[in-house]
Amino acid sequence: MNAGDVPAQSQKLYGKGQLWLLNLSWAWNLYHFNTTKNFQATTSFFAFSFLCDSKENTMRNSILFLFLILTTACTTQESQQISTAPEEKNQAQIIVDKAIEAHGSTKVSGNIIEFDFRGRHYISKREGGKFQYERIFTDTLDNGYRDILTNEGLTREINGEKVALSSKDSSAYSNSVNSVLYFALLPYFLNDGAVHKTYEGEGLVKGQLYHKIRVTFGQEGGGKDFEDQFMYWIHGKKFTIDYLAYNYQTDGGGARFREAIKVREIGGIRFADYINYKPQTASMAIETFGRLLEQDSLVELSRIISENVVVKPLEEF
Repeated sequence: MNAGDVPAQSQKLYGKGQLWLLNLSWAWNLYHFNTTKNFQATTSFFAFSFLCDSKENTMRNSILFLFLILTTACTTQESQQISTAPEEKNQAQIIVDKAIEAHGSTKVSGNIIEFDFRGRHYISKREGGKFQYERIFTDTLDNGYRDILTNEGLTREINGEKVALSSKDSSAYSNSVNSVLYFALLPYFLNDGAVHKTYEGEGLVKGQLYHKIRVTFGQEGGGKDFEDQFMYWIHGKKFTIDYLAYNYQTDGGGARFREAIKVREIGGIRFADYINYKPQTASMAIETFGRLLEQDSLVELSRIISENVVVKPLEEF
């Protein structure tokens, strides 16, 4: 039946003056039934059919007709409410977004960031998805090294001359440069496409409430160590990352816990040094490390200190 076809018996029940309204209502119900598959729309459709087939008195037909109009109106309102409701982000994503804002990490892109770490100078240049990292140092013979890591890969210069590298060496140098910059610029990278975030609930560390966010990585785009897992303790009110832990599978596997110290803001970006711990036992259950810290069940391994931090605008890249 076409949208404009009203059953013949309805023409006996209603005059020509009412027929245009019936045609309009019939067309609307067919349209609404086909587009929403809504149960209420279906009810309206069959209510109208019953109305047209009925041979009872005019009063009952009028009541049914009113029911038809009201049902259609309610269905329309409900459909609009459903279709305009915003899709909620998951809780882990919301908290990470707030942490990125609290750390000023959006300023990593469009700026040059330089610092010294363990006798080597590091430089970060980022503009959207394009990046260039540099590591500059000298050896005991006073030879100057410059490692340059970009989207295209890694190159090494010794005393200003580019040198050939084996695949193994290129991979090792790339990973070591990337690792230092990754931790120094956290939480900038937590919205990368390969990152999977899970909310693990709340926990207390040193009397402060924290959200616990677990991070894993997809194999595609997750790098060589995509099987590593991270746990971030994000402050319940300030949304700062004050603690983090990770486990790794290389070299026999292991786990570490880091506590942020000497927090400072430079160029609108939050930087921190860290105390680096390992568990007393060979545990990979990183979600428990906050409790292990309070139980003095972690062993300090080292201090991770970034010095001479500079942030300046990136003019050319």
